[in-house]
Amino acid sequence: MKEIFVSDLLRRVGNATTIELHGWIASKRCQGKVIFLDVCDSTGKIQVVISGNDVPSRMFDSVKHWPVESGVTVHGALVHSPKGQPELHAIDITLVGGVTKEFSPHPRSQIDIFDEGLIPHLLTNRHMYIRNPKVMAILQFRDCLMHYMRTWFHSNRYTSIEAPILTPVPLYDDGTAMPITVHDEKVYLTQCVGYYLEAAVHAFERVFNIGPSFRGEEGRSKRHLMEYWHIKAEVAWCNLDDIIASVENIVSYLTKKCTEEQGLTIHAALGTNLCTDGLVTPYPRISYEDAIRLLSCKGIQTEFGKSLSSDCEAELSKHFPGRPFWVTGIPRTIEPFPYVIDPDDARITRVADLIASNGYGELLGTAEKISDIQMLDERLRDKNKGGDARFEFVRDVHQVGCIPHAAFGMGVERMVRWMLNIPHVRDCIPFPRTFKRSITP
Repeated sequence: MKEIFVSDLLRRVGNATTIELHGWIASKRCQGKVIFLDVCDSTGKIQVVISGNDVPSRMFDSVKHWPVESGVTVHGALVHSPKGQPELHAIDITLVGGVTKEFSPHPRSQIDIFDEGLIPHLLTNRHMYIRNPKVMAILQFRDCLMHYMRTWFHSNRYTSIEAPILTPVPLYDDGTAMPITVHDEKVYLTQCVGYYLEAAVHAFERVFNIGPSFRGEEGRSKRHLMEYWHIKAEVAWCNLDDIIASVENIVSYLTKKCTEEQGLTIHAALGTNLCTDGLVTPYPRISYEDAIRLLSCKGIQTEFGKSLSSDCEAELSKHFPGRPFWVTGIPRTIEPFPYVIDPDDARITRVADLIASNGYGELLGTAEKISDIQMLDERLRDKNKGGDARFEFVRDVHQVGCIPHAAFGMGVERMVRWMLNIPHVRDCIPFPRTFKRSITP
């Protein structure tokens, strides 16, 4: 098993005895009797110097013909270059993984992974370009965010609940979900695990789930995928203001921890700084109705009861420069049935959506969940689901000691996109599934 990584060598001071390093050739330069290899692994890149005076001539000549991306094992001494950077002077090098098929541009080269002209090629060959340092930096940031998300949950007494991916009930209309047939029964790939967390919250009081969700309804904006990852949580004895405060705490915490751990890495890889707009809480709020009025004053007409478009959200973000903000009081015509009707205005629900700064759109949603069976039945009728036997297990939960509870749902890729200031959510997941494109690789 590999014991020494490039990052270990870069941190060492002074000369060292013989070191064994496993990695891949990222680039190669031949200058007379010296070959310079940039050898990389999962942690970074180091220059390997191969001198014709230090290795057998047959080995030296062989290395000249090894292509970029070859897997190698190097034995050598760690020294400092004239510029003061650590480098490995080889006394032996072995070809471990050869290259019989080349890709252009080279996967580890300094290409612009956001170049629209390259996107079809990069997506079709994602299994190769996942090696690119920029793609790696994004996915390592994603891993960091997921780690601290779980840390926050466990530090705040939440229990992880593994909810099913196959479900008989969609969150919205059946047409918005992705149907499959299992044992001659029509079921769906999950859109939302809320029904299952709602059952579990009456046992564990604070629960969360991090898992995939699937969208059957086509959405071709820069923040939609067919398959994406959801962070969902439900909290007992909780109202809308409580869950909003929790989410603000989470976003601020994630921003702080991820900036501390990944800020320099992201800047080096992508040339951009992390967005830290989420650090300062509380975030400003605007009601849906006031948002409609504000948009109207700006010449953007939208009808009450319709979802705010991406353009509307981008325009609203100009009203709160450098801040994420809440849109509260979303109309009941838009929201799914499990959310509480506002007691002061029956047209709206006790729901708030968090909109990212800088025009990045909706990040997540929060809601008070219905605890009263009569209100639940009213909302089921609103959504033409009254009497639908598939929802009886949801009704059961509301008839046995159901208490006030609230929830939030956050799209992982949307959060990563916003914090990294990158163009599209497809760049924020290892193997993206986008609309109107073959599911490949």
